Parts: sequence; structure tokens; C-alpha cells
Amino acid sequence: MNLSDKIKIAKQTAMVAGAFCLLISLLLLLHFLQMRSADPLDSQVLETLVERLAMEPGNEQLKNEIRQFDLLARKAYFTSLWQVRTGGFLLLFAAIILVAALRIYFALIARIEEPPGEEETAELTGRVLSRRWIMGGTAILVILALAASLTVSDPIERYLADIAYPEKAEEQVERITITDPEAPPAEDTPVPIPDTPATGEEPDRQPADTPAEPGRPDPKPDEPAEPLKPSFPDQTTIRQNHNAIRGPWSQGVVYHENLPLEWDGASGKNIIWKVPIPLHAYSSPVTWGDRLFVTGASERERKVFCFDRHTGDLLWEASAANIPGSPATPPETTPDTGLGAPSATTDGIGVYAIFGTGDIIALDMDGNRMWARNLGVPDNHYGHSSSLVSHKEKLFVQYDDRNRGRILCLNVHTGETIWDITRDSDISWASPILADVDGNYQLVVKGNPIVAGYDIKTGGELWTVNAMSGEVGPSPGFGGGLVYAANEYATMVAIDPASGAVVWQDNFYLPEVASPVYGNGYVFIATTYAVLACLDAKTGELLWEYDTDDIFYSSPMVAGNRVYVTDTSGNTYIFETGSEPILIGKNALGEEVYTTPAFADGRIYIRGEKHLYCIGI
Repeated sequence: MNLSDKIKIAKQTAMVAGAFCLLISLLLLLHFLQMRSADPLDSQVLETLVERLAMEPGNEQLKNEIRQFDLLARKAYFTSLWQVRTGGFLLLFAAIILVAALRIYFALIARIEEPPGEEETAELTGRVLSRRWIMGGTAILVILALAASLTVSDPIERYLADIAYPEKAEEQVERITITDPEAPPAEDTPVPIPDTPATGEEPDRQPADTPAEPGRPDPKPDEPAEPLKPSFPDQTTIRQNHNAIRGPWSQGVVYHENLPLEWDGASGKNIIWKVPIPLHAYSSPVTWGDRLFVTGASERERKVFCFDRHTGDLLWEASAANIPGSPATPPETTPDTGLGAPSATTDGIGVYAIFGTGDIIALDMDGNRMWARNLGVPDNHYGHSSSLVSHKEKLFVQYDDRNRGRILCLNVHTGETIWDITRDSDISWASPILADVDGNYQLVVKGNPIVAGYDIKTGGELWTVNAMSGEVGPSPGFGGGLVYAANEYATMVAIDPASGAVVWQDNFYLPEVASPVYGNGYVFIATTYAVLACLDAKTGELLWEYDTDDIFYSSPMVAGNRVYVTDTSGNTYIFETGSEPILIGKNALGEEVYTTPAFADGRIYIRGEKHLYCIGI
């Protein structure tokens, strides 16, 4: 290609890019002015409905009408917002091409033009000035259009800030109706199971077509019945899944069989599938039925991903965006924590995830948003990392930061706060667990300096022990009737959760990140100085220790009479749960691992630094 052809191509590219810039700029400015002049929420009908709601706070039909208007306004606004922001990106891209083409064009012209004579100087100067005026005017137009696309205000947030619902005015909860509230329930919709804290066991399920109680009239055909919520899984079903970090109730114990003992990531031995993870994070996988869930996060986006756990196919992804109260600029975090360290939890009805921005989101099993809210941006110098755990209609959030120790209990169906307590503890990165104590579930939580048990119905403190210090990362363990809590530079304690009494204490081997686990009368501790230790669960006596190749961030998991633990290099060690260190297998994944695996019958799921692995026989 000769110099003349290059000049021609550069000139044509600049002309096309310039025309495109002018067109997009004009369209963006017009669209911006239209959005400014026509507020999508400026509706006399909506204002009238809100005024009526203030006078009739119990009118459910009126609330539904307002929600419908809210949804319509959201759809209209976000469509326009997408158009403006997409146009802004296109304009920026075209402007970059225009500048590059012009630079190339003028550089090529300079190579063939002869130096001007004195007679041509005035004409050349005029041409240069005209060119600069044209380019300057175009640049101003482009800058105005880009500014308009970036400064579009969000009337939805102003709407939610101005409207005070009579019932939970202090909360910012986005609710999206998944089903038609006026439609009658399907015939096979199960009846919700009531909470039974007295025993901790699931009551017998009542069929949906059970006749009405004597003396209670049947609903009239022309009166729509309120839709019934799905029933919650019983203990057997929960044990069949891996519904939270470290398995059922976040205790570190799984109830699956035929688990693989050998695999190799390099050769592909017993690797059923391996898929890249679309968005990096340090959250661990959780499963329910045929589905596997992980989260990912960056400064630009936070997402929940659902995979087919048999094939590795990505079934859906859902974004945690457009949440009322979410910060425009995410909080600063360290690279080893980030904004996606907490693991999600699921009950087979919904999937619940929280991010380092304070955004918490609930999705149904098909990825449709049920509700979302912001809990306030956590003041955390590493980043929020406490994972979620749920029990029936309650979703528990440990939300400690530098301002206060805090635990919330939210309704899984609506996101509304059931209880919210502050406690006498400092910032921590541990996650809560559920412990069945004499037939009643307790929420067991670690912090600095306390380990405590809480009534899941009220949030009332049942017992507390001052034993922790420093930067508390490991979560508690539970088994054999005792709670086990440990932290590096502090101590390890075994606590009777029925009385709050300390049964034994030891400070020889202490974890920094990985959580202790109970299995078959033993407690296992994985340390950040590359040692796996086994203690007698009743006495705290050190039984054995094993030096490994690398340190542990992943928590040990007990399955039957075996304990699985993975170091940061991706080596998984499998031991028998006994008083001697009997190593059954050591398997290399070939990728760094900082998360805790999930288990299913015949399968292990490991999230590596870049890929998600399914291991099986």
C-alpha cells in the first residue's frame, strides 16, 4: 500500500468517525434533554395513590397498584438509561478512532507536503485555524454528550427516598413480584411449614388439599386466595445438599458417599469437567439438587452464577445491580479479599448472596430477583467476607465492622428485617453457623473478643465467652455437643453451648483463616504454617500433626470417616478420622485454591483461582 492510499484510508476513517460522533452526540443531547423534561415518575396518578396509602396503610390492593406503577417506571427508566449509557460508550469509542485517524492523516500529509512559501503562509494559517475551530467545536459537542450520558440522575432512587411506606420506613428493600398476587395458588403448591423451635425438628407436612378446619368457611370461588409460599426443606433434604459454605448449617460436615479419593488436574484423571469462572472472587461453591452456585465481583459488577453441576454448563447469571442504597463507588478492599469473598446460601427455594458493597440479593432458582437491599457499606479494611446461612424463613447475616458488632436476621421471602442486634465485639471476618442444641437451633457467632450463641427467633444472647483476639477469621465448629472456636494469636476453646461453660482450652496449633471441624470424636485444625493437627474433641489433647506442602485458607471438611483439606497450592490431603495420621491420598489440582470445596454423592466441586472443577469417579 503506497502513501497516497494510506492517506485516503485515514481521511475516510476520520470522516466516518467524525460523522458518527456528531450523530451520536446530537442524539444523546436530545435524549438527555427529553429525560430531564419528562420525569418517568412524574405521574399524578402515582402521587394520588401514595397520598391514599398514607391514609390507608393497610390497603394491600393499593400497595400492589403502587408496586405495579413502580415496576413500569423502572422498566421505562432503565431502558432509557441503557440507551444513554450505551450511546456514551459508542461515542467514546468513535471519538478515539477519530483522534487516531486524524493523527495518522496529518502525519502522513506532513511527509509529502512541501514547506509553504511566503505567499502561502497566510492561507495555510487560515486553514489551520478553521480546522482547529471545527475540531474544537466537535470536541465540545462530544464532551457535552458524554457528560450528559454520565450525569443522568436516577429518579427511581429519588422516588424510593421520598416515599415512606408505613410499615418499614427505615429499610430500603426492592421487592419484585414474581407471581401474580391476585392469582389463586396452584393445586400442588405445598403448605408452608411453621417454625418449631421447641424441638428443632420439621413437623409433618400437611397436604395442600387438606379440608378446612371445622367451623372455618371455605374461601368463596370469587375471592382469590393469597398465594402460598413454598415449604422449607427438612433436615434430611438439607443433608443431601451442600447449601452453605462448609456444607449443611455451615458446620464443615457432609453426608455423601462414594466420594473420589484420587484425581489429577494436569492429566485430567477423574476430572469430570473444568470450566472458567466468568468473574473472579473468593467465595466458595454451594449446591442444591442439580445446580451449583458461585458469586463473582469486581469494582464494576457483582454477579451470581448458576451452573449445571453434572455438565458444567452455565445455566444463568444474575447481576446485583440497581439496588437502592448501593454505593456509587465500591469500598476499597485488599486483593486477597475483594468484593466477593462471602459465599452464598440456598434453601432450594431461593439463592441468597451478599457482597462487600453491603448489597444483599435474593434470587429464585431460575435467577429471577425476589428482593434486594443494601445493609450499609461496611467499614472494613480488608473487605467484608462473612458468609450467609439460613434456617426456614430466616436468613442470618454477620455484619461486624470497625463501627460495631452486628447480626441481622432477614425474611428470606421479602428481605425485611426480623431482628437486628448490636453486640460488644470488634470487626471480624468469621461466618455464623447453626448448632442444634437440645432440639433448638442456636446461631453461633465469633468475633473479637467473644464467642456467643443467640436465639434464632429473637436474637437474644444465650451465652458468651471472651476468648478471641486479633483479626478473627476462622468460623466456629460444632459437633459432639460442643462448640469449637480458635484464632491465631489467641486460643482454642471448646464450649458447652447448653451452659456457656468452657470445657477445655489449648493454644498450641491455631488457625488464621481455615475453620476447625469436628468429625467422629476428633477436631481438625488447618494452619497457615502448613500443619494439619488433630485433637481429641472431648479433652483437647493433641493426637497428631502432619506437615504439608503449603499453607491453608480452605477449611477442612469431614465426610464419613475421612477428612478432606486443600492447601493454597491446590493439593488436597485425605486422612482417616482417627488418632493416627493415616494419609489416604494426596491429589494435585494444578491451580491455586483459597476456597472450601462443595460435596455431593460421588462428586467434589472445587473453585480454583481461575476455574471451577468437578471431580468424580
